[in-house]
Amino acid sequence: MAELVSKRILLAKTALDGHWRGLNLVAIALREAGFEVILAGMATDKAIAQAVIDEDVDLLGLNVGGRVEVVERIVDAVWASYPGLPVFAGGAIPPWACRRLEAYGIEVYPPGTALPAIVDAAKRLTHVAAAPAEQT
Repeated sequence: MAELVSKRILLAKTALDGHWRGLNLVAIALREAGFEVILAGMATDKAIAQAVIDEDVDLLGLNVGGRVEVVERIVDAVWASYPGLPVFAGGAIPPWACRRLEAYGIEVYPPGTALPAIVDAAKRLTHVAAAPAEQT
């Protein structure tokens, strides 16, 4: 069991596409790394922005589902209340959309990204120090 890192991450889906596997795997990996994960499920942009406020999260993770404009609306609403809150996104995101989201200030992890890379990003984005290396 990982040591609790006392950081809260809200994960939500932005589309009604029914693809849950990736989001669930990311949630499990983050929990195993010690994060507190709040699963908002499929939610509207307003509901996600409100959940960020209600849950006082340190990081927002979005499953894009191909709807870049929805993600931008969510991030605008979140950043209006929490300027600079780190956001990362995953899911079926075409290359042009990855570039657009990255230019918006959102880190993007398309399908095929290794779970340890996502966990490392969450640690970096929430300022969780890496565990000290074991002495040999």
